[in-house]
Amino acid sequence: MTLDQYIDSLKSKTVAVIGLGVSNKPLLELLLNAGCRVTVRDKQDREKMGPKADELEARGCTLVLGDEYLSNLTEDVIFRTPGLLPTVPALREAAKRGSQLTSEMEAFFALCPGHIIAVTGSDGKTTTTTVISELLKAQGMRVFLGGNIGTPLLDRVSEMAVSDWIVLELSSFQLHSMACHPRIAVITNVSPNHLDVHDSYEDYQVSKKQIFLAQEKDDVLVLNADNAITASFAAESRGQVRFFSRQTRPENGFYMEDGIIWRSENGTSERFLDADEIRIPGLHNAENFMAAFAAVDGIVSPENCRRVAREFAGVAHRLEKFRTLRGVTYCNDSIASSPTRTIAGLHALDRKPILIAGGYDKHLPFDVLGDEICLHVKELFLTGFTAEKILAAVKASRYYDPSALPVHVIPSFRDAVLAASAAAKEGDMVLLSPACASFDMFKNFEERGNTFKSIVNEL
Repeated sequence: MTLDQYIDSLKSKTVAVIGLGVSNKPLLELLLNAGCRVTVRDKQDREKMGPKADELEARGCTLVLGDEYLSNLTEDVIFRTPGLLPTVPALREAAKRGSQLTSEMEAFFALCPGHIIAVTGSDGKTTTTTVISELLKAQGMRVFLGGNIGTPLLDRVSEMAVSDWIVLELSSFQLHSMACHPRIAVITNVSPNHLDVHDSYEDYQVSKKQIFLAQEKDDVLVLNADNAITASFAAESRGQVRFFSRQTRPENGFYMEDGIIWRSENGTSERFLDADEIRIPGLHNAENFMAAFAAVDGIVSPENCRRVAREFAGVAHRLEKFRTLRGVTYCNDSIASSPTRTIAGLHALDRKPILIAGGYDKHLPFDVLGDEICLHVKELFLTGFTAEKILAAVKASRYYDPSALPVHVIPSFRDAVLAASAAAKEGDMVLLSPACASFDMFKNFEERGNTFKSIVNEL
């Protein structure tokens, strides 16, 4: 089925689009341009939506806004926003009444003609996804990059050919209950995350597995051998499993030993790359590259893999060193929206930073982060909803020494950044690595990172 045929098939039905976020905006345009009967349901009220509300109504769209945006959910087809899981009671009831629950990404999988590589994980998925796309482009492939990385692709299906490669970053929200069948699936790791939305940690893990459960014997699944949860997924795979590891030597895949990355095939290993040739720092990025190498093994030449590793400078908001002022380096790691990601960043640095942390509470534990902050941070500035929780974890750590680690709680994000800058001396690094989501003060981690950069660039 083509994209036009799919949209045409919706003309005889009523359609709900829940959430006017990034992923649903191109979808809504497709539906309205085709003359479909669309109801937009969004949690923001009419005042916050502003002139957009009048514009949508002028185009024939029905609006259900505010706290009751899920009331009387009776449309034939319901496109949910990724952050609204199918387990929400209103969606469950709608499904029982016969509504079809779907999403922009699920429709994309059904319509995409090209080869799909899909990446998920608790940490590292954006870098891994981007590196895979760069590897394919280095091989001369035509590549589309999108998904949770911030670029919806449904409206571009008509541009795609069967020979094209589509590289998708997928979140647990997108994967939850979704039917998908990527040719190559990658799971970077699984650790507690988004427990403010998922019913349980088990529910979060099950959502991650959706990325490979529909695969067949000729498909490929790439797993982290060092993560007990992802390693256990191999037993459920019907496809070819490749591992990446820093701790073991997998039969098939890539591993690192004594600073050297090796490629293994049927138990036979060959030297592939010295890890210190990878331009972006940190062991976690060596893992990201190994995952990417495993995904494109047999598709991208070793020479092109090595070239990308040496040249790729990283992705914005991921340990992004963007300014040096009066001998102080400023580093933006706003993507670090979980404790594990912040810990990985701290381990990747060549010095103890002045750390700015805190944000929206995803109900994740901070006890291990507390230890790592005490061991690897010079001075700590806490802000956002979780400031007191992180402070408690730091003070509870057996490594906490108040004379060695000054800690400040500053509610205002801007004031926290300015205070951290004022505390910095020549040779210091000021690092934004929040260990939390951004939704207490910002729309997303990009806005948070850009705000941090803007404040620093004004100094």
